[in-house]
Amino acid sequence: MNGATLPRPLVLWLLRVAWVTLPVIAGPAAADALASWATAPRVAAATLLWLAWAVGLLATLAPRPQTLTALRVIAPAFVLASALVALDGSASTLATAGALVATIACAVLASGHDIASAAANSIAYGDEQRFPLRVPPALFLGPLPLARVAVAAGVVAPVLLLADGQIVAGIAAVIMGGALVVVLGRSLASLSRRWAVLVPAGFVVVDPLTLADPVLFLREHVRYVAPEPATAAAPGLLDLRLGAGAGSVSIGFDEEVELVRATRGRHGGATVTTQALSIAVARRDEMLRTAAGRRLPVRVPIR
Repeated sequence: MNGATLPRPLVLWLLRVAWVTLPVIAGPAAADALASWATAPRVAAATLLWLAWAVGLLATLAPRPQTLTALRVIAPAFVLASALVALDGSASTLATAGALVATIACAVLASGHDIASAAANSIAYGDEQRFPLRVPPALFLGPLPLARVAVAAGVVAPVLLLADGQIVAGIAAVIMGGALVVVLGRSLASLSRRWAVLVPAGFVVVDPLTLADPVLFLREHVRYVAPEPATAAAPGLLDLRLGAGAGSVSIGFDEEVELVRATRGRHGGATVTTQALSIAVARRDEMLRTAAGRRLPVRVPIR
C-alpha cells in the first residue's frame, strides 16, 4: 500500500464518525433555516433530513452497492443544502460554517475508494476479492453531479410541494421526479457495480458501462497482468477505461477472447475479439499484489 494512503479501516471510521456527528454539527444551521417555514413543510423537510441521514448512516455501517449509490447522492445533497442555507443567511455564521465543513468532509470521504471497496467486497462470493474500477473523469465535469442533484430533487420536491398544499404542482413533481429517480438512479447504481474481481479460477471484469455481461478470464489463459501508464492504450489493447488514466492495468491472453460490448439502445451488445485489454482500477498496487499472490502472471515487482 502507498505509504501516503491512510489505512482503509481508519478512513471508513473517519467517515462513520463524521456522519454520526452531522446532526450535532450541521443540525443547528438546518433548524435555523427551517424555523420560518410553515409547519407542514417544516416537518416534512425535517423528516426528509433525518431519513436521509439514517440511510447514509446505514450505508457507512453496512456498505453495499445499493447503499453506496444512496450515500453518494445524499452526501453532496447535504453540501448543496448547507450552501443554500449559507446564501439564505437565516442561520448564524458559526452554525453555517460548521454545516459546510461537516457536510463537505462527509462528501469527500463518501466519494473515496475505501467505502467503494467495502461495499463491493461486502457481497463477494467465497474466496474472491473485488476492486472498484475508476469512474470515467468526464462524468465529473457535469453529468454525474447533475444526475445526483436531479435524483435528490426528484425525491425532495414532491414531498415539500405536497406538504405545502400545492397539490397540482406536487403531483406533477411526483410523476417527473419518479421518472428521474428510476432512470438516473439506475445509471448511478451501475457506477457502484464496476469491479475487477480476483477469483480462484482467474480474473473477472464486471463493468455494465462497457460489457454486456461479466467476463471470466481463466488463469491458465492469462499471459500477463501489468500496470500501464496513464496514457492512450497501446495498439492492440481493447481500452475499457472510459477515459480514466490513473490505475491503468493491462491484461493479456494466450489467444483471442470474445467479449460482448455494452451498447445503448440495443439488446445484446456488439461482439468484439481481442488478445489484450486495459482497465483502470482503484488501489492498483494492492490489486496487483493480490493478483500475484493468487498466481496470476504479474509482470513487474509490486511495491
